[in-house]
Amino acid sequence: MTGAGPLVLVVEDELPVRRFLRAALAGHGYRVVEAGTVADAEHLAPSHNPDVYLLDLGLPDGDGIDLTRRLREWSRAPIIVLSARGREEDKVNALDAGADDYLTKPFGVNELLARLRVALRHAQASPEQPPVFEAGPLRIDLARREVTVNGAEVRLTPTEYRVLALLARHAGKVLTHRQILREVWGPNATEAHYVRVQVAELRKKIEADAARPRLLVTEPGVGYRLRDRLD
Repeated sequence: MTGAGPLVLVVEDELPVRRFLRAALAGHGYRVVEAGTVADAEHLAPSHNPDVYLLDLGLPDGDGIDLTRRLREWSRAPIIVLSARGREEDKVNALDAGADDYLTKPFGVNELLARLRVALRHAQASPEQPPVFEAGPLRIDLARREVTVNGAEVRLTPTEYRVLALLARHAGKVLTHRQILREVWGPNATEAHYVRVQVAELRKKIEADAARPRLLVTEPGVGYRLRDRLD
């Protein structure tokens, strides 16, 4: 992992494929970190903060699409899926989960390198957000999926966390009910009360007074905003 080129986290369980990718990438100036499982990837990603991910979908301990969703909760680095799954449905699901590109195996080195260059150019136009959000007593470590209030850990359900992480990534901005529905429940979700229920539960856990929220505020008729500071 020497040199100063972009750092690539390769998430691939097949050792011959990892060796091929390592040689191809290192030969063109990239630095490479390798993970063979979802667990390895989730451990290495926050500690190395890679510039780009190359991600297989069929991993031994989980699905790459689920991993993509979790990475997107805190990282804006490009994710390029490398998969033998060539169905349109798989491609759509991966892109909807947050992948930036999808390359079907087998593929050529030149095409992979071209996709990497494009992804990195796009990433340079959208600077990475810090993985830790803080406002008043609330602290959200997006990389570690940890939420604390006044230093005490807050236990959230997976859906509550996805809603809060989404609001934290857009802190200070209003997100509409439709935006939150689409990002958390998927593009076909239409039930706005899902959002209201989750926001009500979040307020019980992060606000000093859930009836008078200061952090997670309602924008009447529009949606919700997580304040990025308390006056």
